Amino acid sequence: MWFVFAILSAIFAALTSILAKVGINGVNSNLATAIRTVVVLVMAWGMVFLTNTQGGITDISRKSWLFLILSGLATGASWLCYYRALQLGDASKVVPVDKLSVVITLILAFLFLHEKFTSKSLIGMVLITAGTLVMVL
Repeated sequence: MWFVFAILSAIFAALTSILAKVGINGVNSNLATAIRTVVVLVMAWGMVFLTNTQGGITDISRKSWLFLILSGLATGASWLCYYRALQLGDASKVVPVDKLSVVITLILAFLFLHEKFTSKSLIGMVLITAGTLVMVL
């Protein structure tokens, strides 16, 4: 089931890039990010209430709160940079560079989460990096 959600995530991420590129035309990138963030906030809390999981908020540990907040700050910084990059560059070049996050995630997972590199993950990292360079240069 995780694969279905991952594919849907990729589809929605692709739509995000195209819709954002059209939407930021003539709009300050920070303002556009703020508008997008409000929509995401309403949608996320709507899902919490729709699934009746709001009661679990009191069960969240301090450690989880800290890392969720840090994750939110990283997301915000990523979105601000992404929208500015989209405003300044072509989506066909910005998006591949943004997807280098896959390579960076694998490296960070190795360093901090002690996940193992496999021959497949190493080959994938090289191919993603090479593909990004081919598309951008």
